Amino acid sequence: MPTDYHHGVRVIEKNEGTRPIRTISTAVIGLIATAEDADPAVFPLDTPVLLTNVIAAAGKAGKKGTLRRVLDAIGTQTKPFTIVVRVAEGKDEAETTSNVIGTTTASGKYTGIKALLAAQSRLGVKPRILGAPGLDTKPVTNALVSVAQQMRSFVYAAAHGCMTKEDAVLYRKDFGQRELMLIWPDFVNWDTATNAEASMSAVAYALGLRAKLDEEIGWHKTLSNMVVNGPTGISSDVFWDLQDPASDAGYLNSKEVTTLINSGGFRFWGSRTCETPEFFYFENYTRTAQVLADTIAEAHMSYADKPLHASLVKDLVESINAKFRDLVKQGYLIGGSAWCDEQFNSKENLKDGKLTIDYDYTPVPPLENLMFQQRITDRYLADFVAQVNS
Repeated sequence: MPTDYHHGVRVIEKNEGTRPIRTISTAVIGLIATAEDADPAVFPLDTPVLLTNVIAAAGKAGKKGTLRRVLDAIGTQTKPFTIVVRVAEGKDEAETTSNVIGTTTASGKYTGIKALLAAQSRLGVKPRILGAPGLDTKPVTNALVSVAQQMRSFVYAAAHGCMTKEDAVLYRKDFGQRELMLIWPDFVNWDTATNAEASMSAVAYALGLRAKLDEEIGWHKTLSNMVVNGPTGISSDVFWDLQDPASDAGYLNSKEVTTLINSGGFRFWGSRTCETPEFFYFENYTRTAQVLADTIAEAHMSYADKPLHASLVKDLVESINAKFRDLVKQGYLIGGSAWCDEQFNSKENLKDGKLTIDYDYTPVPPLENLMFQQRITDRYLADFVAQVNS
């Protein structure tokens, strides 16, 4: 206490105990697009812009480039927060690719994909669902994944330029990151600018559907087997049969490529990331890890630099365990727990102001492979006559 002597009454607040942990917002899209005739006041070049209504914003997006059609595709699914970075269209694909990837200018400004890194400081919102529909060449996809790893976000990208399923599988072999889902082929939809059907990047629909699922079901549900609003067709033939693994869709899924099917509506089919199967081979496994890491870290910023008493650590551990119980109850996790391990918290580390808290969790697996075992039997005829005479 600053002063021991006092003649009177004082009240000293002791604000201790567990604290509620709020899950981070995940339904936030980070979009890279081109639009030469977009309103420059609404969509300045190489600057992250926050849209709260993608449908209304599409009116300012012009008709050239990728922006308007992508916003329309997202808007047919839901109206999520969307951070748009408009880049200049180059004289050819190579120059456009460079503009999309971006750089850091002499003044320190980030451009292209790198501008997404400035979104949180500029807009107070971090993009979690990343894509550059129609612009996602192999170098662009690599750049997106690099940014996604820094921000703990997830990338949806096309198997760019691939004409066949075999091409798509070969393309997939150039990636191994858990933060990436590759999609082949594209959808077809009605383009109101040309009054005709045209190929439309499936990634645009994936961004919108992912945000919709996060809002309505949760980040523990994969993109697969949900009806997509908007498409009128698929750009390439994909043979799919629910009971036959020897199909085009089965081949693509077995090689970690998500594909498109039409069964009671157009759907994405496949839940795999590009990670070589180890820990995060399902889309929702990666996103669960990302959500937990940011949720727990950001909820405990206020603990930094506080006096390191045992009571503080107890409160911290119980806050995390309370959050795990809540996530399990809601179906986001199978289980999870936090604890303070003595072997990582020696007196030397504690004296140096270092505290280590361990926690583990089990994500919710998607039911990817359902098998029924059918048998023929005559045992239900054993009492047939008795049933007739009863």
